[in-house]
Amino acid sequence: MTDTDIPAGFEPHFRKSPFTDPWEPLYSMRSDKAVIMGLRLAKPHTNARGLIHGGLIASLADNAMGHSCGQVARLGAASSLVTIGLAVDFVGSAQLGQWLAVEPEVIRTGSTICFAQCLIKADDAVIARANGTFRVVPKKP
Repeated sequence: MTDTDIPAGFEPHFRKSPFTDPWEPLYSMRSDKAVIMGLRLAKPHTNARGLIHGGLIASLADNAMGHSCGQVARLGAASSLVTIGLAVDFVGSAQLGQWLAVEPEVIRTGSTICFAQCLIKADDAVIARANGTFRVVPKKP
């Protein structure tokens, strides 16, 4: 994969995690209102039938919505977010080689709760939608 395979505006994702390491390379694009995540679909993203795994879609949606809530709420280093609820509706599928983009929208932030939703697209075709609720918690020292 080359950098030309990645849509303009996306950069290597700023936050690494042991959970998402097997899916690398992950990309993201930040704005004031969202952290859009993306990746080029490959064999490690599939289930035993060769279809894009729903767990990948749910995890990336959770990740992108959480990062977006943190960015919009301007959480400081002393706080983080944990997922309270996550719902995903699968309405399509994706093929190897397609660009998967997770496009979140923060609905509301408060001092302790944040609500977000997102569309998950494969080459601009919606294949899933998700919504999440996140709780602001203090980080342990």
